[in-house]
Amino acid sequence: MISPFKLISLFSMLLFAHSILVLGDSPAQEIFILAGQSNMAGRGGVADGKWDGSVPPEFQPNPSILRFTAKLTWEEARDPLHADIDVGRICGVVPGMAFANEILTHGLGIGVDGGAIRAILWYQGESDTGTKENAEAYKGKLEKLIQDLRSDLNLPTFPFIQVALASGEGEFVETVRKVQLKTNLPNLKCVDAKGLPLKADNLHLTTTSEVKVGLKLAHAFLHSFVHLR
Repeated sequence: MISPFKLISLFSMLLFAHSILVLGDSPAQEIFILAGQSNMAGRGGVADGKWDGSVPPEFQPNPSILRFTAKLTWEEARDPLHADIDVGRICGVVPGMAFANEILTHGLGIGVDGGAIRAILWYQGESDTGTKENAEAYKGKLEKLIQDLRSDLNLPTFPFIQVALASGEGEFVETVRKVQLKTNLPNLKCVDAKGLPLKADNLHLTTTSEVKVGLKLAHAFLHSFVHLR
């Protein structure tokens, strides 16, 4: 029997999506935190003020994948994952379900004897591309974020996997991308979303692209960190 893979979906007032994926026999087992802005919150399949309801195979619900709701209860996870948390916005599919299903399929040993945060998955930076000042400040802010999270959680080397931008709100996308691709810290990995199809707004990922980002994140974890405890 597969141990429960639990997904806590939180969403802060600062528009940072926080989804915690947990594998194990209790809510305190293997934990993954998904964090970022709208592309992590989920806009795949959203058009004309509504979600199209399309759920690809990689996003199918699984009884072993749970999420923690805005009401602080556990339920089987399904997209739109942040609909009750990212209030005031129309939510669609997110990378989380593709990530969770891929980890369950290929993460041999995951959930056997856990109880720790395994990784933070970070997809953010589009809003920092609007001005040169913000883009050039991104490196320092990213490094401080990682260091502060590790310090606050008392996990000085836990893995941090980020997504290099596919788009942005301004003209300094490449400045932010360069930081994301070249920042060198222990247990920091980056997957690249550049070139993935975007919606008509040229900012948010399509459903197909959300699938690909979720799989990229899963493969990065499985390749580099699945052995860490």
